[in-house]
Amino acid sequence: MRSLLALFALALAGVVSAEPPTTAPTSAPAPAAAPLPAKKPAAKAAKKVNARPAWAELTAQQQQTLAPLKNDWDTLEPERRQKWLGIAKRYPRMSPEAQERVQQRMQAWARLTPQQRRVARENYKRLAKVPHDERKDLRQQWAEYQALPADERESLAPSNAIDPRRQKH
Repeated sequence: MRSLLALFALALAGVVSAEPPTTAPTSAPAPAAAPLPAKKPAAKAAKKVNARPAWAELTAQQQQTLAPLKNDWDTLEPERRQKWLGIAKRYPRMSPEAQERVQQRMQAWARLTPQQRRVARENYKRLAKVPHDERKDLRQQWAEYQALPADERESLAPSNAIDPRRQKH
């Protein structure tokens, strides 16, 4: 069951299944220093707002493609923005089915809390290291799990599982 839940996180984290995980660390380790004053988080948030490109600097096509991320765009790290911009660049060449899948996954991603996104990224990175044969088995198990009725899936999920539909943060 744990592997099925990890695969679920992979499905949410992998906006486009063929993309490799990013190699850049998501955050640098915090230096051992005195506690930060209360104003620091606001200053840090202000830095992220100034990251480029800002939402207003995106082309109309990029804004249309990335619309589910509009509310979060100014808080995204520059590396994350570049990843989404890469997806938006490939988007016009995708089949209509692939475009729909990207939009659905982007909407699901936008509904996740920052903690849920972090967990999904960690799970994606961990699963990317799993040998291909094992990943194939996990995909099969995930398909079987998805075929179960909703009440049966809920009964199999651990009580501390993250459910983006139930958490509002």
